[in-house]
Amino acid sequence: MSSLRAARTLLAPRSSLLSSRALHAAAAAPAAAGRWGNAPPPPPAPTPCPGPSSRAGIAGAVSFSLTFATVAVAEVQAKERLPTDLLPRNVVLYQYQACPFCNKVRAFLDYHDIPYKVVEVNPLSKKEIKWSEYKKVPILTVDGEHLVDSTDIINILQHRISPDDEVTNEEETKWRKWVDEHLVHVLSPNIYRTTSEALESFDYIAKHGNFSYTERFAVKYAGAAAMYFVAKKLKKKYNITDERASLYDAANTWTEALNGRNFLGGSKPNLADLAAFGVLRPIRYLQSGKDMVEHTQIGEWYQRMEDAVGEPSRIPEGQYQE
Repeated sequence: MSSLRAARTLLAPRSSLLSSRALHAAAAAPAAAGRWGNAPPPPPAPTPCPGPSSRAGIAGAVSFSLTFATVAVAEVQAKERLPTDLLPRNVVLYQYQACPFCNKVRAFLDYHDIPYKVVEVNPLSKKEIKWSEYKKVPILTVDGEHLVDSTDIINILQHRISPDDEVTNEEETKWRKWVDEHLVHVLSPNIYRTTSEALESFDYIAKHGNFSYTERFAVKYAGAAAMYFVAKKLKKKYNITDERASLYDAANTWTEALNGRNFLGGSKPNLADLAAFGVLRPIRYLQSGKDMVEHTQIGEWYQRMEDAVGEPSRIPEGQYQE
């Protein structure tokens, strides 16, 4: 698989992939205007959905920020590309790069090859989302309409790109809920388990988050120290006695649910696969993620998901057409 990726990278330089994606998005825009264009002004923003309680200062701003894994750069055949008439237009994701819930949304967009712009939000000032009454991320705008909460965003997009699919899959629904209510809660106690692991995570956050030069030092060291202690409280809150054991148990629970299938969705990923992959992607190459792959059987599924989601459909800055 690695040799195949290397060959594809040599044969298809990233610049040509991005140019192709830009042309694809430009061609899709007129056809999609009837469905997605001319959106009315957005309704008043809803009250933020229940989530982890906010923390004061740096710890609160990044309590759910995790280091994210390097995304595969090869195009793969498993990608679910949409007909141009169903392709959403002018999609903008307001996010923290390392947030697991933002990664859920990105996994959905990447898998369906929906071009999107990213606005990285400063978690301290949140100045990039001052226009919104909803003060959490992710926020996704589609032709001016703004959507909030990762699960709701995905539900709405899924309905719009598959308007005739009214079948409710109970297994898929069950495991999407499990991702949101269990899997995500074992992550913070693991990535902030020790001071060295906390620093490992915040080193990435400081470098790749939307921080000024003077903020980076404080974010890395003060944030890591704060989250080390917050993780201890989360461990108690969710009745976790052994951090790694809880992570391994969650990984094993997921692989057992696959029941021999390549994906929970069978031959291709479903929304539960994308959700689990999205929240795990930030930790994959941290020590906790490496340990998880070494001590469980989840690595093979994760690799299949990485191949299926494929090349990010994010539009680089400077190429996005307003």
